[in-house]
Amino acid sequence: MSLVSSTPLLVEARKQGYGIVAFNVHTLEMLQAVVDAAAESRSPLILQTTVGTVKHLGIDYIVGAAQAAAKQASVPIALHLDHCQDFDLILQCMRAGYTSVMIDQSMHPFERNVEMTRKVVEVARALNVNVEAELGKVGGVEDDIRVEDGMETLADPEECRRFVELTGVPTLAPAIGTAHGIYKGEPNIDFARIEEIAGKVAVPLVLHGGSGIPEGQVRRCVSLGMAKMNVATELKNAFSLSLQESFTANPAELDPRSYMAAAKKVVKRMALEKMQLCGCTGKA
Repeated sequence: MSLVSSTPLLVEARKQGYGIVAFNVHTLEMLQAVVDAAAESRSPLILQTTVGTVKHLGIDYIVGAAQAAAKQASVPIALHLDHCQDFDLILQCMRAGYTSVMIDQSMHPFERNVEMTRKVVEVARALNVNVEAELGKVGGVEDDIRVEDGMETLADPEECRRFVELTGVPTLAPAIGTAHGIYKGEPNIDFARIEEIAGKVAVPLVLHGGSGIPEGQVRRCVSLGMAKMNVATELKNAFSLSLQESFTANPAELDPRSYMAAAKKVVKRMALEKMQLCGCTGKA
């Protein structure tokens, strides 16, 4: 099987009332672990890379690894570029084989966001690539994008309706009170806002800042129309802490295959838990 566009996967997820988990991966081992979890649980999967990871690993290496995984796995897999502000980089990724991209212009006025999103949608439509855009400002840090505490802006439901109508964007990430990174306290999610946006917007909605949201709140978000949940920091931290533990327990171990194997198990276990939580197991 080849990499697929995430658009039909997410449309079906919203229609059926479950969520697909999108995992940010930074190494081959992380990618392999979440793919193994998807294959084992029969879950559709979205692999994500940040702009920083694209610069670190290289587009062709990432696409090559994702394509190899898609050929071996018997579940649908999409490859998504997360939070990109650079139109040229988006074009490079689409041409190289990414099947989903996020144009993030949420820091700009509504009109500029509409203009840039529409521009990406026009190109992506011809290539059968999904497009995601954001309205409002999700707090926290995502690579070089930082929204300080108190500067978050929740998405306006009527603006969401207009935005989708004006751009034709097939997936929308509205800011509803979540944040990138690990929460210092209980997330302040505006469930009424999600419900109102979902009532005005037919396209699948995306939940950013999925790391550490209490299980009950995740399930409620999914039930209200969030068809995709991003998990980044939680997965990265679990992978890195496993490596630290391996070095602490066995400081003389110098074979990367040993400590990477342990980290892969940790990532796979977390991926399985998140897929179960969002209800996408058995949906491939």
